[in-house]
Amino acid sequence: MNRRQFFLSAGSGLLLPGAAAALSAAEAGAGAGKDDGGPNPPPKKEDDLTSALEGIIAKRKVPALAAGLLTVKRLQRSAAAGVRKVGTQVPVTVRDQWHAGSMTKAMTATLLATFVETGALKWDQPLGKLLPKDCLGAAPAVKDITVRQLLEHRSGLPANLLSWLVAPRVDQRCEVLRLAAPEGAIVKPGESFLYSNVGYVVAGHIAEKLGGKHWEELMQLRVFKQLHMVAGYGPVGRHGKTDQPWPHDAQGQPLLDNGLLSDNPPSVGPAGSVHLSLADYARFAADHLRGAAGKRGLLEPATYTALHTPSPAGEYACGWIAAERPWAGGRCLTHTGSNNANFFVAWLAPAKGFAVIAACNQGGEGGAAACDDACSWLISQQAGE
Repeated sequence: MNRRQFFLSAGSGLLLPGAAAALSAAEAGAGAGKDDGGPNPPPKKEDDLTSALEGIIAKRKVPALAAGLLTVKRLQRSAAAGVRKVGTQVPVTVRDQWHAGSMTKAMTATLLATFVETGALKWDQPLGKLLPKDCLGAAPAVKDITVRQLLEHRSGLPANLLSWLVAPRVDQRCEVLRLAAPEGAIVKPGESFLYSNVGYVVAGHIAEKLGGKHWEELMQLRVFKQLHMVAGYGPVGRHGKTDQPWPHDAQGQPLLDNGLLSDNPPSVGPAGSVHLSLADYARFAADHLRGAAGKRGLLEPATYTALHTPSPAGEYACGWIAAERPWAGGRCLTHTGSNNANFFVAWLAPAKGFAVIAACNQGGEGGAAACDDACSWLISQQAGE
């Protein structure tokens, strides 16, 4: 199963088969009903959501889970439950940071869009014009790959390098194109979809060439600072400390280390290295929610349209999947992120003016299912209001 099939299957339950079970767990934990003293007061929304998350954690057997609902203005409600690391009693909080994985891809696409708006870049520009030196020693066809093809995973580049350890540093992104598609490799730009982390690393390097700084610094200056976001890169928390959610494998076991070895090498950053709190991710999602509704945000409305509209041949746009869901009133935007030891998901419903997000400190199907359940519960609650 390729990456696209995985996150589509993980999120396809949002029609919403998972909502009923999560809602039942929430109602059981909320103490609904009457006692000898009369009816209980209605639970606060945050308490209700916390109970729902606790029920999902028990059902999916994951360490911790956080989720929230936002509008075009801000994060409206959020909660977190569970522990930062299995074997400890340290609880997660709503202020904790979560590894966002491939949610980073929409951020990298947004960064490139800022260069498009200044006229420094065009969506249909080929790599032969943008990165001529990087193309030397690579398959001849890479010169014809366009920016949009990179962002839509239609570049013909492979999913990953055979090992990212051959180019782990941020200053080695210039080598990735040659390593991924050496002379003699068959590359057919635009012919088919293949989810490619390589493509997004190359996209990030385009920004570096245009901006004269590493991708990490450009993200801070041109995206995060403009949206009043606080975000970092790579592993979450201080090495060896449980001051942030600890990474867990697909079986729910804590990784032996929460340092550099627990994550992808820094060179992979533009494809999936950002970590941040729910509130900070909500600022990014709200900006795209506004843009999808035709409103000016960090970018012009037409630029958001370009980012959110896939090519006629597929459903993957620039860091987002465009899907149709009845609860969204039509088209929604979605994506997931995982470094195999964490999971993150977002669903944006522009026609309804809201979005839901969830994060878990466990990878694999368990983390995906827990996030799916949390989003389903929030959507069902929103639909009932």
